[in-house]
Amino acid sequence: MDLGIFGLGPEAFWAAVAVTLFAGFVKGAVGFAMPLIMISSFSAFLEPEQALAGLILPTVVTNISQATRQGMRAARDSVTKYHRFLIATLVLIVISAQFVRAIPQELFLILLGVPITAFALAQLSGRKLALKLQHRHRAEWVMGAIGGLYGGVSGVWGPPLIVYLLSIGADKVETVRVQGVVFFLGAVVLLGAHLQTGVMAGPNLWFSAALVVPAMVGQLLGQRLQDRLDQARFRRWTQALLVLTGLNLIWRAF
Repeated sequence: MDLGIFGLGPEAFWAAVAVTLFAGFVKGAVGFAMPLIMISSFSAFLEPEQALAGLILPTVVTNISQATRQGMRAARDSVTKYHRFLIATLVLIVISAQFVRAIPQELFLILLGVPITAFALAQLSGRKLALKLQHRHRAEWVMGAIGGLYGGVSGVWGPPLIVYLLSIGADKVETVRVQGVVFFLGAVVLLGAHLQTGVMAGPNLWFSAALVVPAMVGQLLGQRLQDRLDQARFRRWTQALLVLTGLNLIWRAF
């Protein structure tokens, strides 16, 4: 295959494959963080549009199995239960995606680096990110909107969802399944939005498609390892990596 069709040199392409394989592995083991790892790492050697495009199709495909692991009925129940969060996220993804080309690269890197670093540091320090929710329905709309605004530009809308699920005390199985549902539907909407903006066209589209295979392989390996390793310890190593990648983005911005 001529790697030139992706608009990349061989070194950049295989680096993206390696990053995606690792990101898929982390997702399989802990249920999230794949887009965070991909966008943070890709931004070191790809243009912002290429970095965003690269993660979209792998995110769509890997979240199908995560969302339906307990069956389609459980996935449908999650859609019904969290419909406010989903509606707010999906609508705001479509809106914010229209501005992806209007944001300077330096600002793009800061918008990625600061929240990623803050979120990972909070996790590493052992601080509880749960919020006191006096009005759950209102909080669902607000947190979903925040995730959607950020997700349309960066392809990452996981942290607000994770904070919300922690805040309502969702159990582990439900947390992982709901993440899969929200990430899947959000990625489908993001794909549609960027098919319209032109980000997911030509070489970018083929580049994203090529990364589906390493993402799925990594996810399968991560799921197998999840049953054999201490997940709490593995999560801490993952958050440590996110701190480093987030700090790298901030450093590059300045």
